[in-house]
Amino acid sequence: MPQPPPDFVPPPWLRFVRRYIWVIAFVLGAATLTVIRPMLRHVPEPPPVLFTLPGDYALVDHLERPFTPATLEGEVWVAGFVFTSCPSSCPAVTRAMSDLADRFARTKVDVKMVSFTVDPERDTPEVLARYASTVGADPDQWRFVTGEPDTILKLVGEGFRLGVGERQTIEGDIYDIAHSTKLALVDGEGQIRGYYGIEPDEGLAEIYERADRVLQEQKSR
Repeated sequence: MPQPPPDFVPPPWLRFVRRYIWVIAFVLGAATLTVIRPMLRHVPEPPPVLFTLPGDYALVDHLERPFTPATLEGEVWVAGFVFTSCPSSCPAVTRAMSDLADRFARTKVDVKMVSFTVDPERDTPEVLARYASTVGADPDQWRFVTGEPDTILKLVGEGFRLGVGERQTIEGDIYDIAHSTKLALVDGEGQIRGYYGIEPDEGLAEIYERADRVLQEQKSR
């Protein structure tokens, strides 16, 4: 490489570059990473259809609005399963649903939430309305659903294909009902697209991404 003459005086811009070369390299690297990050992000494929929910149930939500297969037709939604007097897993399920609902609302991803009670004898619309109020649920985004016990339990057991146990007394009036903590992703045609855990960094992150993909899939049709 040819050397500059002994009397060469570098221009100000070259002196600046030489002096701050590492700073300039860092800034350029950070800017490049910011530009290409969206291209590096892994976007999962829409999950496959597992099966379709039955088309003949008639339930009611916490505001006594009908809840049937037509209620969320064309909407992507997440289903969870709880009961209001649950002493074990239900608070964690409801907290996960609340976190997920907040994230959908914050990012303007139009996915609905539905919590089905597995204790319909006790969880009337009035009881569910109080429960929904305590968690600050937006009734336009998040419904709490009950109905005739046979209808509810058949939908959970045969429709969603999730187990529900018998009521087990723990002490006095305290009892538990064993049931799944999984969240189900449902598309606009009432088709189950997957089951996900309630762990914030795993299950909830995955169901958020998958729900968004199903929503985009529907919009592209």
